[in-house]
Amino acid sequence: MPNFEQIDEARRLLGLGEAATLKEMKRAYRRLAAQYHPDKCSEDRLACEERMKKLNQAYELIVRYCADYKYPFVEEDVARTYPYDEYLKKYRHAWFDGP
Repeated sequence: MPNFEQIDEARRLLGLGEAATLKEMKRAYRRLAAQYHPDKCSEDRLACEERMKKLNQAYELIVRYCADYKYPFVEEDVARTYPYDEYLKKYRHAWFDGP
């Protein structure tokens, strides 16, 4: 199981912030893979191959971490993730259900 330092290093290698969506992770990986792919790299081919190996390992580690993450499905956590929906629910019920 990876530790925090490994995941943090992978996150930084992919250029991700402290929080990222899966879409952002994929976008960052694809952007860097296009830049460092040995067939497209304008720098030293061996350096690009090594960088690409590190990018692949980092991306696999991050994806594996996300796949193993346990997501909470309790109301408080969902409300914290989507505060706007909770706001609408609160005022929509008050408006249509009366005082």
